[in-house]
Amino acid sequence: MNRKIALITGGSRGLGRNAALKLAARGVDLIITWRSQADEAQTVVREAGELGARAVALPLDVADSASFAAFANAVSGALRTHWQRERFDYLLNNAGVGLHMAFTETTEAQFDEMMRIHLKAPFFLSQALLPLIEDGGRILNVSSGLARFSYPGSAAYATMKGGLEVLTRYMALELAPRRIAVNVIAPGAIATDFSGGRVRDNAELNATIAGRTALGRVGLPDDIGDAMSLLLSDEAGWINGQRIEVAGGIHL
Repeated sequence: MNRKIALITGGSRGLGRNAALKLAARGVDLIITWRSQADEAQTVVREAGELGARAVALPLDVADSASFAAFANAVSGALRTHWQRERFDYLLNNAGVGLHMAFTETTEAQFDEMMRIHLKAPFFLSQALLPLIEDGGRILNVSSGLARFSYPGSAAYATMKGGLEVLTRYMALELAPRRIAVNVIAPGAIATDFSGGRVRDNAELNATIAGRTALGRVGLPDDIGDAMSLLLSDEAGWINGQRIEVAGGIHL
């Protein structure tokens, strides 16, 4: 029986790395992408191997949609070389960067960068990879709690995540003939290095968010990695077209 294979964008660090290792522990093989940290990506490949999973790391800049056709060819080659297969099972559109900038100060260039990374990339990268995704496979997009509630300085970032949530519903509907389920996970504030480590390193911000969260703390990478691996599992196969917020009950 063939093992499942997951492709994770931005799988070399942060939540993508955590999800990769959670999936590896579940017996899922991996294709992860990296943009600038090749060494970190190879560390994830090694760690996945120690968990019994086969893993490959490929370079990808999700801000460059012109590169997606060549990337799809690279994925196809990796599948043939390492798995003797034509298709993979799960796509996790995870890669992203933060932007903390007031609405009144956000430049058009910053806005466009957020759009390319957080909205255009999941749209057109998923499109480019569709021929390589198994019928009955799964796609998980990554949004943010900031698409539901508002904090100053997140207008451009959250706008793209809101668009991604709409896109997810359309993908779920239009890919249904191939039985590809598509969902979107919306993490709350997580203590990682994302956006300069603001939530992790700013004690005042951390305490403020914890005080507004029903479970009384900010999120940890394991909270999200566990949820991502669950949503990409066969056990979650009847969940489709849904937004799942994983935030400990913030702003209930």
